[in-house]
Amino acid sequence: MDRNDRIKERLKLKKKRLLDSLIINEILKDKRLIRAFMDVPLEKFIPEKFLNVVKLYEDVPNLFYYDEKNPHNYRTISAPHMITIMLQGLSLTENDDLLILGAKSGYIAALAHKLAPKGEIIILEANSEIAKLTSNNLKRLKLDSNVSIIVKNPLNGMPELSPWQKILVTGAIEQPKIHPLLNQLDENGGVLFAPIGQEFIQMYTQILRQNNEFFGKKQLQVKFSPLITKVELDELELITDIDDFNIKDRISEVHETSNKVAQKVNIKYTSNILDEINPEPRIKFEAIDKKQLELILAYLMSIELIIKNLKKEENIEKCFNYVESIETKLEDLKKYKKLYEIKIKRMQNILNQIRSYNIVRKELEKKDLSDSKIIDKKIDIINMQMEQINNFLEILKDDINRIKSLY
Repeated sequence: MDRNDRIKERLKLKKKRLLDSLIINEILKDKRLIRAFMDVPLEKFIPEKFLNVVKLYEDVPNLFYYDEKNPHNYRTISAPHMITIMLQGLSLTENDDLLILGAKSGYIAALAHKLAPKGEIIILEANSEIAKLTSNNLKRLKLDSNVSIIVKNPLNGMPELSPWQKILVTGAIEQPKIHPLLNQLDENGGVLFAPIGQEFIQMYTQILRQNNEFFGKKQLQVKFSPLITKVELDELELITDIDDFNIKDRISEVHETSNKVAQKVNIKYTSNILDEINPEPRIKFEAIDKKQLELILAYLMSIELIIKNLKKEENIEKCFNYVESIETKLEDLKKYKKLYEIKIKRMQNILNQIRSYNIVRKELEKKDLSDSKIIDKKIDIINMQMEQINNFLEILKDDINRIKSLY
């Protein structure tokens, strides 16, 4: 056995001891989560320069990000007992859609995917460096087809992709700021789990939505760093130096749809209501409805044709029309999302990015195209848009093949 194999074996034993300890102390109770911890390698989510094998698989937080210019700006992956409390508090089912606020390097999302393998998981992260690190981690472990990460102010949530069955907040958040998020929960048993309170001390709180009623249960006192909310759109900085053109403001027209005043909700705090109230069971089908399958397949293949036309379209206004047409068809397909596991949220998210690039292209068309600098930027934007279109087509292809297999 070589050195690397010995290290792997040692880490595996440490992980087993850690899980045994969490089980004995009655913290870890979900058998699915035990398997998830065994399957997902924590060390793959920590950059090598921060990897400390002594601390690895101890019940302590693990550093994964540090800003040398600002020593107070560092981030850790939460301690295993805290991650256990988070994920068990969400009560994830296999087809739940989960919104995670704060990336934590992607480790928590990877574990959550094991608990909700048929759902869609989206992470919102304000720090672009952390987002890139997380994205690379997910790609390396081939999880990027199941988990998406977006550079966005997490406090806004994603109302445009709601409802969410589950929302997990991984940083300290003040009570008034959870109201926009609660309004994005599924009315049929949606759950938010968050450390709510001031900067120095919070209560990790589970909130369940039933219709328009909200029931809260305070689980335990914790101390979390505040949720990062300063957004850094590095990928769009290449065009922000154009005179009289602030792309961040224009992109906000697409993404920041939750700027409207959120409806304040009244939370009824109790010690046991969450144990008694269960969501109504998800609709399941006993037999395949072939007519329904034909309809869904027709929608998906129609979207595929439109996106292929969009890919080769040069007229910007037509591009906008194509995007709107696709969005309408995705809205129509939403009613079949859970029943047939269609990746609606992932496609809608990518479509929003494609629309953003269309906005940029439209602004660039107004500039002097004889300027080589403008031409280079236009090419860069088109290349990024093509990448997203190809990503969309891959997701669509998987859904089409899966629906065909049900015949």
